[in-house]
Formats: sequence, structure tokens, C-alpha cells
Amino acid sequence: MGKLENKVAVITGSTRGIGKAIAIAFMKEGAKVVITSSRIENVEAALNDFPEQRVFGRVCNVSDYQDVERLVEAAVERFGKIDVFINNAGISDSFYNITDGDPQEWGRVIDVNLKGTYYGTRAALNYFLETGHPGKIINMAGSGTDKKSNTPHISAYGSSKAAIARFTFAVAEEYKNTPVSIMLLHPGLVRTEMTSVVQPTPEMKRQLETFRTITDIFSQPPSVAASLAVKMASDSTRCKSGGYLSALDRKRRKWLLFTYPFRKLFHRIDRTSY
Repeated sequence: MGKLENKVAVITGSTRGIGKAIAIAFMKEGAKVVITSSRIENVEAALNDFPEQRVFGRVCNVSDYQDVERLVEAAVERFGKIDVFINNAGISDSFYNITDGDPQEWGRVIDVNLKGTYYGTRAALNYFLETGHPGKIINMAGSGTDKKSNTPHISAYGSSKAAIARFTFAVAEEYKNTPVSIMLLHPGLVRTEMTSVVQPTPEMKRQLETFRTITDIFSQPPSVAASLAVKMASDSTRCKSGGYLSALDRKRRKWLLFTYPFRKLFHRIDRTSY
């Protein structure tokens, strides 16, 4: 029996990258999953990678609260309940100084990342509290969450992730006397579409070598974060509301730094994009 047998998980932004890896890991542990994207073509393509009876795909714009509410309603209608809600959907701004970037793009990142996390948390909380179901909400941290993690040239992304951390811990405190657990997961650095350099901005071109070196050192497959998500969602673990797990904690960072010269020497750096 899997660690998540008979559980139902809603995972936003889960047709590719980290979200998809979490969905696959949950399914392998016995869960049924609801995957989402803002684009129908992404949902349709991803559905082919899951058993039909264990997955439900839906288009959802996480920056629209009513759309997120409809996602919760559709998930319950399909599978009868929700046990875990993961606010994974996220985007990043282009690599610019703020005076060179587009203010609308900056606002769009806040809408998707921060407002999307707020909307998902609120909608899931309403469901759990109204039904009395002891559910779990997992929000996603990132660069900008940690105190020493400055995010020059992607200030919208970093600001959103710092705010998500504060928001998560605040809400966990607000609802500490309820059966709902609200937690924060840092997936570490993963090579996804968000971190790919297809059309580098002028600022990115100036720092491209440094960026690639950092990515070579610290990037990990999304399965690392997915395993932590399984741990947080499982009833058999001691992850409590207000808890925080990171796929790139101090111990892991030291190990990646130590092994980097050897991985580089023996051509063992994984540059797969997920």
C-alpha cells in the first residue's frame, strides 16, 4: 500500500516540470491527482502520461479566484473529496533591472505566484473547514524565500516567493487550532522552462556564464522535491502545520558544492530540462 493510498490531491501548474513530477510521485503512492494548466493543450498532452481512472485534468487560471473555486468544485465532483491542495503554479519575470523591465510583466508574476497561492489557499481552506476534512495545503517557496537569497533581475519572482513564505506561516498560525495543515516546500533549483535560456536578455547575456555555473552546481531533478511533497502529504510522517522542508537545505547545498568538481570532471552533470 502506498503512502498516499486513496488520497486526492489537487496540484496547480502540474502539466510539466516540478508540478508534474509531484503528480507522478503522488500517483505512484496511491493517490488520485487533479492536474491543471492555464492552457488546454498542456492539460491534454499531460493526461496521456497518467492512468485515466487516477487523473483529472482541468484548465485553471490561478490568478482568477472564481476559477480556483470552480477547480475545487470540479475536483470534489470528480473524486468525491480533496485531501491535499498544492499551490505550485508559478512564473518568473524576464532577467532585467526593474527600470528596463515591463511593469505589466512584474504585476503578472505577482498575480500568478502570490495571488494564485492566496486564492488556492483560501479556496482549499473553505472546503476543508466547511466539510471538517483534515486536509493539507502545501505552498511552494523558491529563490527569495531564504534571508540570504537575493534575486537581482528577477525581483518579481523573488518578492513573490518571499511573500508566499510569510503568507504561509501567517495562515498556519491563524488556523493552528483546526484540522488543516498548512506547510511550505522549497523545491530547490530545477531545470525547467522557467530557468531555460532561450532568448537571453542583454543583462542575462552579461551574466550567462555565472548563471550556467550556478545551475550546474545546484540544479537537481524534480523528483527530489516530489519526494518531499509525498512526505508532507503523508499521514505517516510528522510534518506539522507551519512546517518547512527544502530540497536545497544547508546540508544538500554543501554536498552539491563538494561533489561539483567531480561531477564536472567525469561529465556527470545532469542538464536534462523538465
